[in-house]
Amino acid sequence: MTSNTQKSDENRSNSKKEMENEASENPQLSSLDKTDLAFSEGSQTPYKHEPLDKVLKEMNKEIMNLLSKYAHILSERAAMDTSYVQELDEILKEAKNIENHLKQKRESLKQKFTVIANTLQS
Repeated sequence: MTSNTQKSDENRSNSKKEMENEASENPQLSSLDKTDLAFSEGSQTPYKHEPLDKVLKEMNKEIMNLLSKYAHILSERAAMDTSYVQELDEILKEAKNIENHLKQKRESLKQKFTVIANTLQS
């Protein structure tokens, strides 16, 4: 029975060594995997572990802050779009007024030319 315990201890230490070798050979090992490795070894990690509630609250605050900034930017854009639409409406009204004015001038000139042509023919 003691030999079984010794074998399982050897297997654990071998698997720990393999994981350590993999971690040193693979620098792309995620920090999550490294902390798991540290926990499995029973050693203390260099990272400060904060309570999950505190971390979630901080993340929630950051997310809410980002969302409020995003909403503010969207409202500014909407206000700019509204001002552009109003400006374009004013330009369109002015263009229609100019078009009507030019049509009236054209009709006036036609009438004057007709009068001149009739005078010349008589």
